[in-house]
This record gives sequence, C-alpha cells and structure tokens, in this order.
Amino acid sequence: MNESRPKKSKGKKRKHEDASSSESTTAIFDREDTNNHGGWWEVKSFDDITGNIAVEVGDQMYIGSLDNGLLIVGPPHPEAEGPDPSEIFTAVKLGDTKVAFKSGYGKYLSVDLDRRVVGRSEAIGVREQFEPVFQDGKMALSGCNNCFVSYDSDGDIVCQSSKAGPKEMIKLRSCAAREGDPLEDVPKEERGTLKDAELNYVKKFQSFQDRRIRISKEDASELKKAKKEGSLHEKLLDRREKMKSDRYCK
Repeated sequence: MNESRPKKSKGKKRKHEDASSSESTTAIFDREDTNNHGGWWEVKSFDDITGNIAVEVGDQMYIGSLDNGLLIVGPPHPEAEGPDPSEIFTAVKLGDTKVAFKSGYGKYLSVDLDRRVVGRSEAIGVREQFEPVFQDGKMALSGCNNCFVSYDSDGDIVCQSSKAGPKEMIKLRSCAAREGDPLEDVPKEERGTLKDAELNYVKKFQSFQDRRIRISKEDASELKKAKKEGSLHEKLLDRREKMKSDRYCK
C-alpha cells in the first residue's frame, strides 16, 4: 500500500473463470493462517467485522487493554495461540463504514486530545468511531481525527499519522464461524485459546455450588498434546474431575 491515505474502493464481482483454482489456493492459505493464530481468521471486508475482534499490529502481537483505560501492544504469542482475553474487543457496527470497539472492561475505545487511543468511554460518540480502510489486500484503521491507528516507541497505541505507512498496516481477526471454513464444525467453546476453551467448558458444566469458578492449575501444555492426539475433551473432563467442578463428574 502506498504511503498515502488508502482510497475507499467499491467491491467488484469476481469472474467465475478459473475460480476453482484461485478459491482452493485461498482456502489453503486461510486455513493455515487461521490455525497459526489459534482459530482467529483475518478480516478481509467490512462485512466480516462482527462479534469478538482482535487487533493484530505485528506478527502474533495484539493490542491489549489495561484496567486504567490505556492500550498497549501485547507480547508475541507462540504459533497456534490466539489473543488473550484482554486483547479481545467487541465490535459494534455503526452504519456501512464505521465501527466502535468495546474492551473487556466494558469501555469503548476512542482517540483523545493527545491522539492516543484509549478505552475509557461509557458511550459511543464521534471520537469512538473508527473506519476500516481496505486496499490491495491490506487494511488500516482510521480514527475520528483522520489519522491511522499504530503504536509508538513506548508501545502505546496512537492515532497520529495521516498517511498509511507500514506501521499503520494492521489486521483485524475474528473467531466467528464462517461457511466452508475450518472452524465451521468446531464448537464455539474451542474457538479461542486452549485457556479460553477450558474456562468456557468450566462455565458450561460447573455445578456452581458456591458460585466460584474452579480451573485446574496443572500445566496447560498437556492440553496442547491432548488436542494433537484428538483427546482434548477427555483431558478437559479429567482436569474438571480433579477440581470437582463439573456437575456431571462423579
């Protein structure tokens, strides 16, 4: 993408000639990329933006939210691991081109007067609106000040440049199921990280006798091994049994 404000392009219908070959290549690439990011696939159009969204600003590095409202660039994740809970936002579409993002702390992201992106707003106004701009297979995110989201040398998230250079090229990732995609047959409880999966199943099956979430403190590496061997459900159940947290456990 040229280092200038991307042009907003209108979608064009693809020709059907030789479609099968190109679609096959794309599917293979998407599947590999999705698996490498723990089931989170790259958003390619505005229509793809829905539900839980992660903002990748570097290879396996995501924007994360802090309880004080500041945003930071999180540490790199290992291959096949998705974003942490603090790096997951809820997308709220505002018309056909704009979107707002709510952090896990229930606050909306906005651009402040110092051109920092922060998560402190209780409601959506002009400063909470962002516009994803897609061009040449890449994406940049424009803020209310007509500058693009990036990060500075301190790792703070800013909206400072009116030109979209390499640092402004980001990726939005979603874990929503898509027709024909490898996640279609994956239970929704397992579409995040293995940590997320364990927590999701604990919440789903916990007896809630004392209203406390009980999660195994055993090494999570055994879950990765179990997933490769096809015995993830059995291992998760075994860990819940040891914690006596499953209403179906003996």
